[in-house]
Amino acid sequence: MAELSGFFPAADGWVRLHGNYPHHAAAIEQSLGAGRREDVVRAVAGLAAQEVEDRIVAAGGVAAVVRTEQAWAAHPHGRATHHDPWCTTTPGDERRRPRAAGLPLAGVRVLDLTRVIAGPTCSQVLACLGADVLRVDPPQRPELRDQYLSNGMGKRSAEVDLGSVGNRLHTDVLPYADVVLLGYRPGSLSRYGLEVDALRAQHPGLVVATLSAWGEHGPWGRRSGFDSIVQAATGIAQACAGPDGRPGALPVQALDHSTGYVLATEVMTLLADSRGGAVQVNLLGAARSLLARPRRPAGEDPVVLDVPRVVVRSPYGTLSTVPPAILLDGRRLGREVLGYGSAELAWL
Repeated sequence: MAELSGFFPAADGWVRLHGNYPHHAAAIEQSLGAGRREDVVRAVAGLAAQEVEDRIVAAGGVAAVVRTEQAWAAHPHGRATHHDPWCTTTPGDERRRPRAAGLPLAGVRVLDLTRVIAGPTCSQVLACLGADVLRVDPPQRPELRDQYLSNGMGKRSAEVDLGSVGNRLHTDVLPYADVVLLGYRPGSLSRYGLEVDALRAQHPGLVVATLSAWGEHGPWGRRSGFDSIVQAATGIAQACAGPDGRPGALPVQALDHSTGYVLATEVMTLLADSRGGAVQVNLLGAARSLLARPRRPAGEDPVVLDVPRVVVRSPYGTLSTVPPAILLDGRRLGREVLGYGSAELAWL
């Protein structure tokens, strides 16, 4: 985690900040007038947790008050989304296309406009099953290198300013795509013509899959968020608190990974049925599903499973990494990680 990420004690509770990306760290610094961690600690300690959240979000950053489950249930966005499903899938019109020989998804073209963990987890599954996944990132806000390597198997990566290549995207890429994955803040790609309804109207056979932190309606419907921030807001961090009352976190980014697998499953279901359609998933639904599950009794030791690994090549050296959590004909999946930003905006 970066210096400005983590839990910080406020005057009346706790708040979780996310400063892993430079532009989010800058928003923390701008809103609190502090850039070093010790200065941020002092600034947050003198403010109410809600004021810290409000200031950072208003500056374009990401933060959340650490709430209990009960407090989240009473929160306006918690109430607005209480009955929302984790995943919504809407089948489209039938689209028959020739099946390529080889891996199950050979010949499938996936335009990957996602970042961090959940979306790239989905696209890595598709790539390892044979899809041509073309990941696109903005050059002005590149992905963190370790983040890319952790779930980059089998994909091609291009750094592209959509503002300067918008026409080429719509003439040379989208008409030949089978799947588009959208994982940026809802509404943020609309200026490039990358909205669900517009894409489905222009390309009826396309599978359009969208991922958000908070869902796409309610007071926080267009707010940015990350797994750790959703944990903090919904009561998971409080449920993981230590004996001293300091909030805690799940041992893995479980909301991200599970949501990525749900997304991949629904995308493959539509592809298997030779149909276009739309899939919507959100991290908040994963949090809600997890909190609804039975809890381990206090004091009971957790069951720790061995984590499988595969060794793959990359331009940055040999990687020992965790493969997708599925088997193909009894074998673990693994593909080479290609260079970040090394591909062109074009299909193979």
